[in-house]
Amino acid sequence: MSEAIREQVRELYRQVDQEVAAAGPVCLASGRCCRFKEYGHVLFLSNLEAEVLLTSAPRYELPVTTDFCPFQQGNLCTAREPRPLGCRIYYCDPNYQEKASELSERSLQRLKELARTQGLNWIYAPLHHFLNHPEEATTLPEGSCAPDETAPLNGG
Repeated sequence: MSEAIREQVRELYRQVDQEVAAAGPVCLASGRCCRFKEYGHVLFLSNLEAEVLLTSAPRYELPVTTDFCPFQQGNLCTAREPRPLGCRIYYCDPNYQEKASELSERSLQRLKELARTQGLNWIYAPLHHFLNHPEEATTLPEGSCAPDETAPLNGG
């Protein structure tokens, strides 16, 4: 993916950050958002987001499990700047859930549109998948297949 497209993803992130801030969800800094298995959730992201994350995130140990985010240190994120939409939008504040769903859907549609207009494949998968298989985060022209690409990861 070109730096120009990565910059468009980062611009979307800036806009999302502003919308989240305007909505004012409460964060208790519990770290629940990063302890996936313990709290029963999975962080999904697109290959566009994965490529932005992987070009800037700190090193992490392999293999990555589905238990927790490898970028969590205590209750802080070591990959805060390149973190994907799910990390930016998710808060456990019960008063924010409807706004979070709306913002998430709208933001994912914008990413899908970016991929479509740039002629790039769209892959949507859990964080641990892209961290264990970074080659699948590489955005390829639409219609081409990444090595070992499987049907369940396409679409979304």
